[in-house]
Amino acid sequence: MNKKLLKQLIVAVGFVTFGTAAAWADTEVYGIDNSHSFANWSIRHVVSKASGTFTDIKGKIVIDRADLSKSSVDAKINVLSVSSNHAKRDDHIKKEEYLDAGKFSEMRFVSTKVEARSLTEGVLTGQFTLHGVTREISFPFRVLGFGPDPWGGNRVGIEAHTTIQASDYGFTWPLKPNAPVGDNIEITLLIEGVKNSPDYKPW
Repeated sequence: MNKKLLKQLIVAVGFVTFGTAAAWADTEVYGIDNSHSFANWSIRHVVSKASGTFTDIKGKIVIDRADLSKSSVDAKINVLSVSSNHAKRDDHIKKEEYLDAGKFSEMRFVSTKVEARSLTEGVLTGQFTLHGVTREISFPFRVLGFGPDPWGGNRVGIEAHTTIQASDYGFTWPLKPNAPVGDNIEITLLIEGVKNSPDYKPW
């Protein structure tokens, strides 16, 4: 191999390596912090509303700060972690009549598309599985910020809102005459992610 060809080859490899490294540098991976993330919900109850949360959330968030459309999410929620701040009601919610958590103990969202509307806001679309039924949903989200935490990690905060219909996922309680519990479930996601540390524990 002559020196000129060797030099061209080295330059080409350098461009490929640099380009790949730059692409990876634009992407940040965050593990969802289970102890600081919540999937809050509210639903009509008789003439008012009941509310609560799911406290066990796990998953991965990939973010490109310069272009949110290159971001993605894969998250799972433990249905058994439902809490309405009333133990007896929580036990009732988990039963077959409502969430049937013994049979369907997990819900999952896997993004398929992110529409960026600014550097901090967008619309997330993906496949959401609940009660054994998978449907495509879309909802707006906002990146609340990035920064260091007191334990030596780096974090991202994300907030999102959506409403789903229980009947779309095979739940029958809202279809009963004079049903005391409604069909629309309003959801607020408050998520903290820790950068590049799936096993990171703040305590």
